[in-house]
Amino acid sequence: MTENKKVEVDGVTFDVELEADEQGWKATVEGKTFMIKFPDGGGSVKKKRTSGRSKKSGTVSANIPGKIVTVEVNVGDQINEGDVILILEAMKMQNEIQAPISGTITSVQCEEGQSIEANVPLVIIQPDEDGGNQDE
Repeated sequence: MTENKKVEVDGVTFDVELEADEQGWKATVEGKTFMIKFPDGGGSVKKKRTSGRSKKSGTVSANIPGKIVTVEVNVGDQINEGDVILILEAMKMQNEIQAPISGTITSVQCEEGQSIEANVPLVIIQPDEDGGNQDE
């Protein structure tokens, strides 16, 4: 994957095309290509894993402050990843907050009409036995 970035070197700004490979980075500046390697391995290119399972948290919070419009779940409810668990009004828009994992609701720490701050836990989900990921 190639990225275009602006970099500044000694006060001069350049448009640079960066491409990662196993050796390091290929940087193309004004038509010239340079290979950037890190002898200590500190800047080596690590590709993101696209397969496998990532661990997701069962703690649901909103990344912006707002007002809870509706709470769609109760303690003990069994939910699936992607289910709408509450609706938050923020900046005059209603946002559906979805479950990040499948599991059982163990705690609901908000109520309808309540104003909430950003990044405060609202709902806690205990993951299913399979870790909250389903292959269905």
